[in-house]
Amino acid sequence: MNTPVRITLERPDDFDGWRNAARELFQAGVPPEQVVWTVEGEGMDLFGSDAPRAGVASAPAMSVPRPFVSLAETVVCHSDPQRFALLYSMRWKLQANRRALEDRADPLVDRLEGLAKEVRRDAHKMHAFVRFREVAEPDGTERFVAWFEPDHHIVRREAGFFVRRFSNMRWSILTPELSIHWDTETLTEGPGASPADAPGGDPLE
Repeated sequence: MNTPVRITLERPDDFDGWRNAARELFQAGVPPEQVVWTVEGEGMDLFGSDAPRAGVASAPAMSVPRPFVSLAETVVCHSDPQRFALLYSMRWKLQANRRALEDRADPLVDRLEGLAKEVRRDAHKMHAFVRFREVAEPDGTERFVAWFEPDHHIVRREAGFFVRRFSNMRWSILTPELSIHWDTETLTEGPGASPADAPGGDPLE
């Protein structure tokens, strides 16, 4: 029995890490059932070994259809712990049939599309329900702070929406996983928060 290969990604929404690892695994001929995907800090698989990356990074890249890349960028933001494995299985399948993603009767395609739909729904909720409250900073400046508790790992993905919409406003969005802060020029990240860290009072539309 082959020892499973463990891939540990840096963040729950680490699309670039997943894409690079998936490319190297495929070029090394590692099948989906032999890969264990984990996220740093979320537990380790005691029976897996680190992925053997040396010697495969320079191999020719295998292209995948653009719709799959778009789907994967969305699905990695889901909270389902199987999301990375499901995507790698789909990538493996696409090498034999580049039109496999068009088969909506395929259970794997159906599940991935369902995960993507849930992520998009969560993003819509964030856009619609984040409400800022004004707070005074120690230096006398104003900042607007909001609390939101997403179901999935969408905060980094959706940060650009708020930067574009509130570009001239100093704001923070606090969530359990991480917080994002905008000072009208730079977007930064901070640790997760709790509802108690958010100000009370009437929200500002």
